This record gives sequence, C-alpha cells and structure tokens, in this order.
Amino acid sequence: MSVKKSNKKNKLQLVKGMKDILPDEQNYWDMVRAKVKNIARSYGFARIDTPIVESTGLFKRGVGEDTDVVSKEMYSFVTEGGDKLSLRPENTAGVVRSYIEHGMLNLPQPVKLYYMGPFFRHDNPQAGRYRQFWQFGFEVIGESEAVIDAQLIAISFYVLKDLGLDAEIHINSVGDNNCRPQYLKVLKKYYQDRKDDLCHDCVERLAKNPLRILDCKNKKCQSLSEEAPQMVDHLCEACKNHFMAVLEYLDELDVKYNLNPRIVRGLDYYTRTAWEIFLPSNEEGKLNALGGGGRYDDLVETLGGRPTPAVGFAIGIERVLAKLQENKITPTPAPDFDIYVAQLGVEARKKALKLFEELRQDGLQVTENMSKKGLKDQLDIADKRGTKYTLILGQKEISDGTVLIRDMENGVQEIVDYNKIKNEIRKRLEHKVMKNSKLKKIS
Repeated sequence: MSVKKSNKKNKLQLVKGMKDILPDEQNYWDMVRAKVKNIARSYGFARIDTPIVESTGLFKRGVGEDTDVVSKEMYSFVTEGGDKLSLRPENTAGVVRSYIEHGMLNLPQPVKLYYMGPFFRHDNPQAGRYRQFWQFGFEVIGESEAVIDAQLIAISFYVLKDLGLDAEIHINSVGDNNCRPQYLKVLKKYYQDRKDDLCHDCVERLAKNPLRILDCKNKKCQSLSEEAPQMVDHLCEACKNHFMAVLEYLDELDVKYNLNPRIVRGLDYYTRTAWEIFLPSNEEGKLNALGGGGRYDDLVETLGGRPTPAVGFAIGIERVLAKLQENKITPTPAPDFDIYVAQLGVEARKKALKLFEELRQDGLQVTENMSKKGLKDQLDIADKRGTKYTLILGQKEISDGTVLIRDMENGVQEIVDYNKIKNEIRKRLEHKVMKNSKLKKIS
C-alpha cells in the first residue's frame, strides 16, 4: 500500500521577509498616503515614481560600495543580456538619476519631489522590518540654503504629527569634503587605539569608513562611541554656520530635536545636516527609528550631473503603521454610501447593473452586491454600509418602469418613475442633509 507523502514542501507561501497587505489593513495605508499627499501638495512637492529595478552601478556609485546596503543587503542579478541590475534598496539615487536624465536642472530650481513605493533589502526580518518594505520620501534638489534643511526636517515631523504620532528628531552635522577628512583622521586614531573592543564589522569599517562605526548598533561599539571625538567640534566655518542656521529655523518652528553626535546615517552620500526620526518605545529608555534624511550636496555630480546641492528624507511606512496600531490610532472611517441598488430576479439584475453605473457616473455615492438574491440580505448589507436610501428593482418595477425607494432611516417606501430617479434621489439627499443640519443646530 502506498503512503501519501506530505505536500508541506510543495505548499506555496510568502517568501521570507515579504508581507501581504490585506484588505482590512488598507484603511491604515490609505490614511498615511492621504496625509503624505496632502502635506506634499501644501509644500509644493510634485510626485515622482522611479522604477523598482535600476542599474547596480547607480547604487554602487551613489550609495557607496562599502556600505552594508550595497555590499550585503542588495538584491542584485545579471540579465540574459548581461545587464547588472538591482532591486532598489532606497530611492534618493534613483530620484537624482531621473533628475539628471530628464534635464530637470533646466527647470526652475529647486525641484521639489516626493514618492511612495516599495524597496528591497536582504536584511534580517523582524517586527516592522521586511525585505520588501515601503517608504515615503521628500527630496529638494537645487538649493543649498539651511532653511530647506529645516523645512524638510519639519515636514518629517509634521507628517507624523498629523497622524497623531509625537516624533523626536535627532540631528547632527557630518561636515563636507573640506572638514570631514581631518575629522576622520582624528576618529580613526581614536578607534585604532581601541580596535580590540570593536565588533567584527566595525574592524572592517575602521579601514574603509570609520564614520560608520558611530552608527553601529553593537552595545560595545555604542559604548566606545560615547567618548569618541565629535564631528561638530571639527566643522569648518561654512558647515558650522549652516548647521547653526538649521537649528535656529527649527527653534522658530517649535520642532522638538536633540543634538546627537552619533547620527551619521549609513550611506556615503550625506554631507552637512543629517537627522533621524524616532518615536518612544514600549521598552523604557528605548526609541524606535522610523526614518531619516540629510543633505547630499555631492550626489548629483557623483552620478554625472553638474554640482547641485540637495537634501531629502524617507520614512518607513510599515514602522509608522505599527506605531499607529500600538497607540490605538484608528483610521477615519470611509464616508457612508448614499444609495444601495437592490435587485430581485434575473431581468431586474440586468437593469440594476445599468442603473448602478449611471448613478456612479453621475457622482453619487452608490454601492451594491449583485450576487445576493434575497431582499432581506441586501437590506442588511445596505444598513451595514450606512446607506441613506435603497433603490429596489423587481419584476413588477421592470414591468411598470418604476423604482421603489426605501428610506433606510424610517423604512418608508415610495414608487418613483425610473426616468426621474436621479433627480428624485438628489432632491431627497439634499433634504436629508438640510434636516440633519437643522437638528444639529437645535441640539
């Protein structure tokens, strides 16, 4: 007798580190998208969508070959035609590539862009962190003034505030090519004397990019960084003045911030201002990082454009959603529907399909469930969806050229000529709005 083998291995399921966004989660996503879109519009940002797949060389040149993102976390592959491509791990490099490629330097400067989309990193999956993760971000290309840094920091703060989250900004300056080289010598000397206490990754960083040791999450390395030389003490006059101006603008905006010498960001392209956005954690004394940003004045030139100052930030959407749910912040419910179209019988269903689409195209908030046959089931659905009126079409209504209007508030029903239904329903909706408005004033 043959024994059936378990088909567990053949079971198709999510790839590790990926996540389905299910229908009952979409209200949260819509809330975040709406807040981002609204603030982007207010501040004059236009949306840009770049491809998920880019040339691997874009990230090697832009982000840095020695960064963890490029050396350890990118999903890269070679096509049959020999092209070396990668799933985008971040979007600043892609936005800058697009800025250069499409001649945006000829537009009035600065160019202000925002985006929302998925990104990919082969990272260790954990709560709120996935291998395909979503971010929204804002970029300003073509402006060096400190007020733009402050404005973007404020936007990163305000978006979260609009969602009901009280964020905390940690800010630093990482200098530029004039002052950073000297600081790196001092920093390298400090860690060279303490090399035996560094984690394996930071020993490698010491040779390639000692600045990134300050960003290490290893407890021993964090302890060492507390006594490490600080970049703000080695800034050139121009970088120091720029940083002070950013802080003065933030003071005017009442944006809460902390000076944090360990904020250096993990990517090579940052210059001058760097910041990260945190929220308090359930664990005492711990903070949850939601995103970060900074100035990247050399990136446009690095990727083949002319010298162009720029600054931007990105925030992880899944992390934001996790904090919204943790804080029991719920999305605003979708507005109720005005009309439900119910049908009884095959011929009525055909007519109901057409009526539904006519009402929808006429701008009315209309809903239906054509798979249901019984009137009671359909009235229950109409009630659950908060509809004000149900339009009922049955065999008799088809024969008479009429529609039965049912007021869902009081159950009163009335027969109306089919050809007059749009005007009649609009009149009744307006009357109901006026009636409710008067009742509110009296109460």
